[in-house]
Amino acid sequence: MKFAVDTNILVYAEGQENSSHSETARRLLTLRPPRAVVPFQVLGEFFRVMTGKFSWRRDEARASILRYAAAFDTLPTTSTAFDAALALADEHRFQIWDAIILAVAAEAGCSLLLSEDLHDGFSWSGVTVVNPFVEPMPAKLLRAIQS
Repeated sequence: MKFAVDTNILVYAEGQENSSHSETARRLLTLRPPRAVVPFQVLGEFFRVMTGKFSWRRDEARASILRYAAAFDTLPTTSTAFDAALALADEHRFQIWDAIILAVAAEAGCSLLLSEDLHDGFSWSGVTVVNPFVEPMPAKLLRAIQS
């Protein structure tokens, strides 16, 4: 099962803030074969968070982004996904940047979008938002990991 990741998954995987979340994020990103896909929007947000909130040097953030881009399929924001994101933001009151991530995940055929910040359990266009950090881990995510 293919899933997309939100920015907070990458931030936790880098060991920022919460150690139990970091362990979970790393485990999800190391599934083989790689099942995670990363929208370019997420990589841009990652750069902003790491260089802003966590005071990383820009070259450190860039190196990390290049590592993620090499390890996972990266997904562009197409005009079709952008149009869908506008509708999603309007109809469901999502922030446009979150709507873009969800629309890109749907366009790529992902079943799940892993995010701590979006509406856990929200389903749209074949994608369900799942918070991987709740205890116990959601059954839908456990099935994806074990398949």
